[in-house]
Amino acid sequence: METHIPVLKKEIIKYLKPSPNENFIDATFNGGGHSIEILEKTKPNGKILGIELDRELLEETKNKIKNPEIKKRLILINDNFKNLKEIVKKVCPDWKGRVSGIIFDLGFSSWHIEKSKRGFSFMKDEILDMRYDKKSDLRAIDILNKRQERDIEKILREYGEEKYSKKIAKAIVEERRKKPILKTSELSCLVEKIVRKRGKIHPSTKTFQALRIAVNQELENLKEVLPQAIEVLKSKGRLVIISFHSLEDRIVKNFFKEKAKEGVIEILTKKPIIPSKKEIKENPRSRSAKLRAIKKI
Repeated sequence: METHIPVLKKEIIKYLKPSPNENFIDATFNGGGHSIEILEKTKPNGKILGIELDRELLEETKNKIKNPEIKKRLILINDNFKNLKEIVKKVCPDWKGRVSGIIFDLGFSSWHIEKSKRGFSFMKDEILDMRYDKKSDLRAIDILNKRQERDIEKILREYGEEKYSKKIAKAIVEERRKKPILKTSELSCLVEKIVRKRGKIHPSTKTFQALRIAVNQELENLKEVLPQAIEVLKSKGRLVIISFHSLEDRIVKNFFKEKAKEGVIEILTKKPIIPSKKEIKENPRSRSAKLRAIKKI
């Protein structure tokens, strides 16, 4: 059923500890892999509220779920997880004090690379859109062709941690004077002239990451939702977050530390949990995943 292979599936179950008839929230539903696994453990009456920002991906996943027993215990919503508290209040008002766990898998879905045609990857020649939410006004094209050089440099430096951010930003501005930068191949070609290949990492990786984060306001949304997630959880409820780059992981780690000091939560993972060699071999995209988990006191 899945296009998106769920990462650290066994570890998610270990730290969430789902039991029969408990209610959970999957704040990044993607292909539904984690949710299906949780629903198996929460039979007969446990439910999942699945939140997915990308309407197309949500509809496609919905159509693939054929099991009627799973369907009746799955509540799917097309929304941004930064609205978590409001979503729960509106969609599941009777869940107050009854949410046993929340999961965030912050990696974008394989579906976005393989099927969306929105320019998420330098491996495909597509228009540089990069929006999860097609109702949003900001596309990667807009940043590349309309923003000032210093703004582009800042995005590449802060969100991509790109060493050559200044040179790339300058090259982008020079290139767009001749003609607009519209396609992934054009941007990738430009970056490859500046950045050398770093081992297995493609020269364009950090630039594409930075643009995707900026377009979708990923770090701002994460900062906004974390306090809401703690609030929504019941006492002894668990929160599990999988991040895929150091910027996200830093935000999660620092937030958990701060809340632990306040005595609000207990940290269950002293160090982040990473995939096994076997999982990385089977699913290479899992290699940068880091899982952190807490329990609300």
